[in-house]
Amino acid sequence: MDEKPVKGRGAGGQPANRFLRGNYGIVEWEGIDEPKDERQATRFLIERPKTIVNKVSSPDLPFTRSLNPYQGCEHGCAYCYARPTHEYWGYSAGLDFEQVILVKRNAPDLLRKALRHPKWNAEPITISGATDPYQPVEREERITRALLEVALEFKQPISLITKNALVLRDIDPLGRLAALGLVQVAISLTTLNEPLRRAMEPRTSTGAQRLRAVRELRAAQVPVMVMIAPVIPALNEQEIPTLLKASAEAGALTASYTVVRANGAVETVFEDWLNAHFPDRAAKVMHQVRAMHGGALGDSVPGRRMRGEGPFAENIKRVFAVMRKRYYGEAVMPPLRRDLFTRPAEGQLGLFD
Repeated sequence: MDEKPVKGRGAGGQPANRFLRGNYGIVEWEGIDEPKDERQATRFLIERPKTIVNKVSSPDLPFTRSLNPYQGCEHGCAYCYARPTHEYWGYSAGLDFEQVILVKRNAPDLLRKALRHPKWNAEPITISGATDPYQPVEREERITRALLEVALEFKQPISLITKNALVLRDIDPLGRLAALGLVQVAISLTTLNEPLRRAMEPRTSTGAQRLRAVRELRAAQVPVMVMIAPVIPALNEQEIPTLLKASAEAGALTASYTVVRANGAVETVFEDWLNAHFPDRAAKVMHQVRAMHGGALGDSVPGRRMRGEGPFAENIKRVFAVMRKRYYGEAVMPPLRRDLFTRPAEGQLGLFD
């Protein structure tokens, strides 16, 4: 990996792809403020998968089906657990994950096909899981919006996870789904410290904009929860009370959290990012993360990988539990309805046609 961080990106270079014998890379990187340097440009590649709905079988996750309209994510969060998924496509989990975005323009058609299958039983689908459905490219591609329109056609229950206020563009279809009990939205809120946000999540909406998204979605009667994900010791851990208070005041119905973990190539990206941006506390952060995950930065052990274990994890758990009860009580998200699901007749126009 390069020693010099790339301005406006989370990763500082290209860790080796574990699936490739050979690799290519760029030794010298310039700052993102050099528009003529094509090495900094994001590439968007059209991918035409054969299926779009994925089965999820993890005891740590509250959903069993997911859908990703994009692969790779321009948000550039150095800690992102999904970075290694880019290696399956032949790319690096480093800068490639942020700069080579696979766009699945046929996702709405594939979703419609999946919902028409006679064995489909209206299991809720989470639109996210590997990348953010409202990352910057969605402004032009509008794939996520088209997926919402398909969900409306079929009255299919869905949930969304995002850290981008672009979700407000779709407040109309989200409101329609919410009126039927068919949608939940989770907003990832990691910090209200803007310098930290710019370093940690360089191409995302500010914390203030995410709180605005919570307020406006709730005003439209859309169920919203806040995810403090991930909690990073010695970086944003101390903000837990502030984040819970601010999100409750914005109208969020409840909140949850996960602790950071750095599996596979994410370990290299995350460690290099810490040393580049927070050299004064990098060793402390990595020590505490390892202490929560059995001595390693990465963790695949069910249960432990999301919440950690040991004294540092217990302290986070206690603080979160006390503050969550203070600001949210015992509130939970309303369940998604499955009984309204229907298959429109072939050729029937949707609500937005």
